[in-house]
Amino acid sequence: MSDSTTRRRGRPRRTESDTTGTRDAILAAARAEFSERGYDKTSVRGIAKAAGVDPALVHHYFGTKEQVFGAAVEVAFAPALNAPEALADGPLDGVGERLTRFIFGVWENPTTRAPLLAIVRSAVNNEAAAAVFRRLVASQLLRRVAAQVDLPDAELRAELAAAQLVGTAMLRYVIKVEPLASADPEQIIARVAPVVQGHLTNP
Repeated sequence: MSDSTTRRRGRPRRTESDTTGTRDAILAAARAEFSERGYDKTSVRGIAKAAGVDPALVHHYFGTKEQVFGAAVEVAFAPALNAPEALADGPLDGVGERLTRFIFGVWENPTTRAPLLAIVRSAVNNEAAAAVFRRLVASQLLRRVAAQVDLPDAELRAELAAAQLVGTAMLRYVIKVEPLASADPEQIIARVAPVVQGHLTNP
């Protein structure tokens, strides 16, 4: 039996580069599918087709559709997860403006806004997607923000600050309520930051 026959019959070797490329392709396809179709209408088979792979590979790398969504959320939400570092970089009395400016900087950047919109829309319309989003926000963002604040009832403070920022972002970028949707970002930051500051540090 020739070497070529052996290679055809055996499973091809997958290098680390192949694995990373396949995972990245699946995640990119998943974000696009969730963005275009929403959580309910997106399927593992559809993600696989868009990524140019067999559906079994999607299950192999990520598991269920909910787990694929979770991985896509984490990648899309990654820029916002640096928010706790923004809090730490300066005095406590300026934490509200630093956090507000950082979060709106993520939303104002078209590169980071597009995947965030896809994830938020899916979370709003589907409870399974919302549960994945909540777990990520709670475990990787709010608890880390609370740890940076280091004040009594820090978790509640962090959640109230997040509610202010998420609510404003939803109205501006998702629902697009005017005049908020067209307002200058600096004007929004100037008005929202003191409220966020109050949630995080006021007695």
